[in-house]
Order: sequence, then C-alpha cells, then structure tokens
Amino acid sequence: MDKLIFTALGAATNQSFQRVQLTNDLANVSTVGYKKSTTTRPETVGFSGNGFGSRYQAITPSRVDQVDLSGGHHMQTGNPTDIAMNNSVVLGVQGANGEVAFTRRGDLRQTETGLLETSTGNLVLDDGGNPITIPENTLLSIGSDGTVYGVDGNNTAAVPIPLANLMLRDASTTPLQRREDGLYGALLPNGGFGDFATGPEPISITVGSLEGSNSEPVEIMVNLLDYYRSFETQMKIIKSTEEIDQSGTKMMSKG
Repeated sequence: MDKLIFTALGAATNQSFQRVQLTNDLANVSTVGYKKSTTTRPETVGFSGNGFGSRYQAITPSRVDQVDLSGGHHMQTGNPTDIAMNNSVVLGVQGANGEVAFTRRGDLRQTETGLLETSTGNLVLDDGGNPITIPENTLLSIGSDGTVYGVDGNNTAAVPIPLANLMLRDASTTPLQRREDGLYGALLPNGGFGDFATGPEPISITVGSLEGSNSEPVEIMVNLLDYYRSFETQMKIIKSTEEIDQSGTKMMSKG
C-alpha cells in the first residue's frame, strides 16, 4: 500500500510546478512582450534505499523559469520608438542590480535626463552594454536593424543621424531563464545571468508596433482544468488506499 500512496502523493506534489506556471501565464495574458514558460514534461526517476529497487516516480521538474520565445500577436501603434522583436530576438536592458538582462518589451521612451528606457523603467543598452544617451531636444526614430537615429527638434527636415545601435541578440540557440525581476538572462557557469553571443538567425524588428503576450487564455484554462482533475484523482487514490489499509487491518485483528 505504501508504494501506491508514495506514487500518488509524489505525482500530486510535483504537479504543483505546473499550477505555478499556468497561473503566472494566465496573469500576464495582457502584458506587452510577455513570454510564457516552457511546457513542463514528466521525467521518470528511480529511488534507491532500503528494500527492493522497485520505486520509480514521474517527476515534473520546475521549468517555470525557462522562457518560451514563440511569437505573440503584433499591435500597430505608429509610434517611431515602439518596436516588436521578431523570431527569437531579445533586447538588452539594464537590470535593477546593474547586470545586463533581456526583455521582449519594445515600448521605449526618453527620460527627462536624456536616457532611453522601457516603459517599466529599465535602461536600454547599446551594443557595447552601455545606456543609450539622447541629446537634448532630439526627435528619435529606430531603424529595422536596431539603429537609433536622432534629428534636431528645431530642424526636423534635417537628415537623421545615427546615435547608437540597440543591443539585440538572437536567442534561437541560447536557452534564457526568467530572472526574479521578470527580465531574461543567459545562465552563466557561476550561477548568475549575463550577455551571450547572438545566434545564427538575422536580427529583425518591426518598428511602429508592439508584441502582445504569447499566453493563450483558453489553452491555459483547459490545462488548469486538467491539472485540478488530475490532482483530485490523486487525492481519491490516497483516500481509497487508506480505506483499503484500514479494512485489511480490521480483518487481520479479527483473525
């Protein structure tokens, strides 16, 4: 009986990772540039110890922090500083701790101090990893290759001048982890996060539009229903096992 309870309880406990993942994705279905977590898949693990080596458990590893970079729908805004990153391209920004981090948010704006940042307040970095500084009274525009252009606000007919290149990386061959602040990063050998070499795919962005979340609410709700039904089944198995064990104990005591 203990093997049956062990298996059912282990399955119920490990499926909690799936619930955390799904509820987080559901809460961000309307967040600009949000990327859902990678789908979790059970893995069979053998347990050793006293007794026979016959205990195997389907373990669902926590992949809540692994980012799925599949594309979301694009929303046209016409704003020259709004960008939507295509394919697996990510934008380099500065995290709260000063580290290089990445995001898919493309709603950029100029601060009062002349710096370029996202709408969440993260400074946008250039290809060298430095915050992008915008001269005073400059009108911004961004090219499809990530070049930031500026033109004097007093002479809008002038030719735009390149000011910087956005830190854009192709993450098609680099798994990204979700940081505690919601940004992404490439996991380093020392356990931290940082920059990474761009992948083989060409850098591509769409100017004048923003990318919506790639979380699908209907799909998430269906998966949540499946999760709760599975959890309920595991609890019924544990309850039935307890009743069978009590019945067996009574029969043995009468004998």
